[in-house]
Amino acid sequence: MKEALARPAVVSRISDLIGRTPLYELCRTETGSRLLLKLEMFNPTGTAKIRMARQMVLDAEARGALRPGGRIIESTSGNTGLGLAVVAAERGYTFTAVVDHHACADKLRALRALGTELVYAADDGTDELATAAREELAAELARGQHNTVFTEQHNNPSNGVGYFPVAHELHQALDGKIDVLIGAVGTGGALCGTTRELRTLVPDCRTVGVEPKGSIAFGGPAHDYYQSGTGTPEGAEIGALVDFGLIDDGVKVGDIEAFATARAVARATGLLIGGSAGGVVHEALSRLPAAQPGTTMVALVNDGGEKYLDTVFDDDWMHARALLDRDLEREIEETLTKLRRT
Repeated sequence: MKEALARPAVVSRISDLIGRTPLYELCRTETGSRLLLKLEMFNPTGTAKIRMARQMVLDAEARGALRPGGRIIESTSGNTGLGLAVVAAERGYTFTAVVDHHACADKLRALRALGTELVYAADDGTDELATAAREELAAELARGQHNTVFTEQHNNPSNGVGYFPVAHELHQALDGKIDVLIGAVGTGGALCGTTRELRTLVPDCRTVGVEPKGSIAFGGPAHDYYQSGTGTPEGAEIGALVDFGLIDDGVKVGDIEAFATARAVARATGLLIGGSAGGVVHEALSRLPAAQPGTTMVALVNDGGEKYLDTVFDDDWMHARALLDRDLEREIEETLTKLRRT
């Protein structure tokens, strides 16, 4: 297994660099419980979603839906699009990303740099999330078109399958010692796909799903939120990959707490994580002190913070949206510093 998961010394495709991402011990308690971060930003494009982007394309090819010279269409807030852009470029496909202005500007610039055609579902200049409108437009653009695939990440089984290797990477790295897996719930692919495979290896591992306050997968009330690439906003359908039978506990974390955590982690450790990853880490930190002695908790950090320098890590942007809470940031930073000295 170790040989199978080893990264090759020389590769011929960028997608060959997917996976084998590191685990980082963020902190531990006096009772020996520890919080490990699965750093998916070490994938190409700095995100976990390139895993499932490749899988969706490979499976479309295998069933004959996508052939040489074809076109891929997807609705995306950025990270899935970046993964599809890489895979499309190296396999000779055209890629059209249906986006909205909620996506971070750096992600959209990166998509353009990779040759992606951007189509805006709503071009009124607002930064509101428009998931439902994006999905409808992407389906419309693909309908009846020759050699064109709408990968439809929210309902594509290949999304979940793309994360099966994460379970094997965790199992190998930790010799099967994984008590709690915690991650964001958007399409459901990353957390539920990893959990589905991990349960075959570590049946007793518990899974905690985290969504933003305002998202509806774990109930209401619904309202706008700024955490990008996660959750199910009002008006959008909960993805078919969100398998509630695989999630032992579903919780919500607000934007203020999520972003304060991401900012505190950066200052305490030098690690930049994304805004929704901040929500996952916030929930993990709140659970760690009450965990059974010797617990190993793994948080899926699905992207890094470099894409959020103009938002989460920008004081002016945060202040303008009433998201800045310096007292909370200091409190989290102090907690991290104390636990890291334990």
